[in-house]
Amino acid sequence: MQSTFSGIEIGKRSMVAHNQALNTVGHNLSNMSTEGYSRQRVEFRAFDPIYRPQLEREETPGQVGQGVSVERIERIRDMLLEGRIVSQTSKEGYWETRENYSLQLEQIYNEPSESSTRSHMDRFWDSWQELSAHPSEMAARQSLVARAETFLDAVHDRFQRLSSLRTQVDMDIQARVTEINGFTSEIAELNTEIVKSRALGDNPNDLMDRRDLLVEKLSKLINISTDGRDKDEFMIHTAGNILVQGSVARSFSLGTDLENDGLTRVDWAWSGEKAFFKSGSLASLIELRDGDIRQEIQNLDVMALNFTDLVNEIHRSAYGMNGKTGQDFFVERPYINNLAGNFDRDGDGNYDASYVYRMTAANKLDAKEQIGLAGFISLPGVGGNVSIEYRPTDTVQDVVDKINRSGAEVMARLDRSGRLEIKASPANAIENPDFVIRSLEDSGEFLVGYAGLLAQSGPAGAYGWERADAVTGLRPNGVDFAVAPLAHPSGWMEINEGIKQDLTSIAAGFGVNGKVAEAGDGSAALAIASLRNSQVMVGGLKTFDDYFQSTVVAAGERGSQAEIAMTDQNAIMKQLRDLRDSISGVNMDEELSNMIKFQHGYSAAASFIKNVNEMLDTIINRMGV
Repeated sequence: MQSTFSGIEIGKRSMVAHNQALNTVGHNLSNMSTEGYSRQRVEFRAFDPIYRPQLEREETPGQVGQGVSVERIERIRDMLLEGRIVSQTSKEGYWETRENYSLQLEQIYNEPSESSTRSHMDRFWDSWQELSAHPSEMAARQSLVARAETFLDAVHDRFQRLSSLRTQVDMDIQARVTEINGFTSEIAELNTEIVKSRALGDNPNDLMDRRDLLVEKLSKLINISTDGRDKDEFMIHTAGNILVQGSVARSFSLGTDLENDGLTRVDWAWSGEKAFFKSGSLASLIELRDGDIRQEIQNLDVMALNFTDLVNEIHRSAYGMNGKTGQDFFVERPYINNLAGNFDRDGDGNYDASYVYRMTAANKLDAKEQIGLAGFISLPGVGGNVSIEYRPTDTVQDVVDKINRSGAEVMARLDRSGRLEIKASPANAIENPDFVIRSLEDSGEFLVGYAGLLAQSGPAGAYGWERADAVTGLRPNGVDFAVAPLAHPSGWMEINEGIKQDLTSIAAGFGVNGKVAEAGDGSAALAIASLRNSQVMVGGLKTFDDYFQSTVVAAGERGSQAEIAMTDQNAIMKQLRDLRDSISGVNMDEELSNMIKFQHGYSAAASFIKNVNEMLDTIINRMGV
């Protein structure tokens, strides 16, 4: 039969269960403002009855209950929803970072304004225009040098601001990697504690909340996916690799990328391989540093190098008031001192590459003349060589335009004397150097006998940069070439000191038949001023004005895109987080209602014990013998 004292045990179990439920309500209310906290709920279960059907027992009318017990305290969490939030958070982190830096990039371009770089360039061209009208006046020359210095200062300032922003992004990358390593290490430690707690039969709800919060923070930095199917070995994956596996965390290391201006390279610490990310704040920072900002610096370098090169080309062929010629107006600094462009790329003490920036063919061409030739020109491009077909009906200008529209990493033009000029442009791939012609081949005769650049057609006469003395394979007579410039010409371009010391050295006239230009000859100054609207840039950037327009438009478009995308991501994340709060968040009204319910349950259990105690007192102390 059931024990006489079983009622007290039933009441005690009820008081313990409701007391634990009240404590859980208090825990929920205490953590209403705790980030990442999920409300917890006590699951009651009827305690095992005295008799079970499968056991031998005396004949009774049914099972005899023994009260209530707490089966578990579970946290209210929708794991499918959590997976969606983790996946979407990386996109939020990507666009949030991109919007922030896009705004800073926009602020660098002070366009349009009186103090902008473009305004200073316009004044520089105006000075040459004035000199062409007054070539014998010193005031015009003084104004020209002053405006040239002001323009160069503006270019240097833009370069420094872009470089500073790139350095700032690089430092942010380092901070993010340190943060990621901290998160993964803490998650691995939590995994260990969670497994230990479960082994004791507990539900480590608070530990799991902390882990989920760290996973969400981690997903804002990099794109990750989680796998919790094995409760003893929670896993996090990123970019096809395991980042966290149970108690083991893999970290990232920071190295120096010499091919990328010595900036930070993010590697897997365990293998040394470069790490790649698709989304998240870190992916956005790397993309900004090695994509957007690097491209802006490259575009500025293209403008600066073309600017100095073209002005110098005209200035060298003209005469100053003092009768001197052959002088550069701007200083051009070569990347290497070797006249053939030979360079020791791998640092083993032997020349193994040719760094050539510009090649000028030997023959003079007419831009409107049909070439009467057919073939294919192979040029270096993004991801491999670009093939350009030319036909007999094409004019020389048609072939030049095809080269510039092909997407190849070189540009073509006819110089003042009509000779074909091939110039290198910045490389898309970080491992390739900027302003280096990497390859040049023609299956026909356009670059060979017609233009007079290559010595032979086909692979036998192809130019390749990955060997020393590559220029010896060019046409032996009449071909001019220039070695690659020092990195980032927009940061070092300056006026020739000889020009600044002697203003009469400024060349304003071409002269006639090799004779010194007369005092009133301003033809050279006019030719330089006309560069303002000449098609001298590469691809879609045909003029200097095109460069300034494109940079401002590109910066505005990037900012607008990031703002729109960020707005969309905020709306999506708000919906997901609101839904999670409705499921997992602590509701004060609900908790107070539960508190009243559990209080009454506790009071009822206490009253039940009191009544049972009174009955037992009657039986034990008041019944006679």
